[in-house]
Amino acid sequence: MTSEAAVSTSPAITSSKPAKRDYYFLRSFAAGGVAGCCAKSTIAPLDRIKILLQAQNPHYKHLGVFSTLKAVPQKEGFLGLYKGNGAMMVRIFPYGAIQFMAFDKYKKLLSKQIGISGHIHRLMAGSLAGMTAVICTYPLDVIRARLAFQVTGDHRYTGIANAFHTIYLKEGGVLGFYRGLVPTLIGMAPYAGFSFFTFGTLKSLGLKHFPEQLGRPSSDNPNVHILKTHVNLLCGGVAGAIAQTISYPLDVARRRMQLGSVLPDSEKCVSLSKTLKYVYNEYGVKKGLYRGLSLNYIRCVPSQAVAFTTYEFMKQTLHLN
Repeated sequence: MTSEAAVSTSPAITSSKPAKRDYYFLRSFAAGGVAGCCAKSTIAPLDRIKILLQAQNPHYKHLGVFSTLKAVPQKEGFLGLYKGNGAMMVRIFPYGAIQFMAFDKYKKLLSKQIGISGHIHRLMAGSLAGMTAVICTYPLDVIRARLAFQVTGDHRYTGIANAFHTIYLKEGGVLGFYRGLVPTLIGMAPYAGFSFFTFGTLKSLGLKHFPEQLGRPSSDNPNVHILKTHVNLLCGGVAGAIAQTISYPLDVARRRMQLGSVLPDSEKCVSLSKTLKYVYNEYGVKKGLYRGLSLNYIRCVPSQAVAFTTYEFMKQTLHLN
């Protein structure tokens, strides 16, 4: 491996710095994308159940979380649990890549150029990174929600391409792909913010106060300490649980707005405030605004745990530390 001193004294290598930065960008993008795909693949069946429950699918609206998990394979086969996951993978690679990469960039920007430091810059950087990723990949999230909401024998869309084509023609062109964007951004700000904030804070406190018990030297840089894998998983799970609790009602409103004309009561879910008010009046807090939250705890803990742990692993593998 070339030493840092050797790099600084070689004109040829110095002149290639821009290419090196581009390579770092691609490695960072890949690390975030792989982390996102691993996380979502882990909890894909739970994600579909959440969408079915949140939007009160008529085939399963009378069931709870675990009874729906049992009913879906019986009605639609085992692969029914993964309906819409193809669209999710198409979306989640760029989403995860942009989110993790943007978080690092925003964190450095806030700390070095704006002067915001301490734990608060993690919260702000996480919120900005989450919203950036959402804006870039939102149409794919809408398609994924529409496909996951379908039940075998009652299909409106035959696949990703058909869903894009149908929504574009029948729901106002490009604007049809951005239904529910506002509540998504509003919900993503606290979710991503508190997720990165909690994980980063737990990580820094753990490595500061209990470096030997909770940490180990990084495989690609012995001078950098990282959390042990099981501690990483625990911190990621806690971060996900806290973030989900804070932002869940907005996630419910987002899903209902995304589904649009698929729902029989879509005319009552045309804005964030109207959707929240309608769901609250019609179903209440527990069975409306927080319907499926128990499932979200089950899904968000492994999802965030795998996401942060995979990203930390990819950072070492691709020499990003």
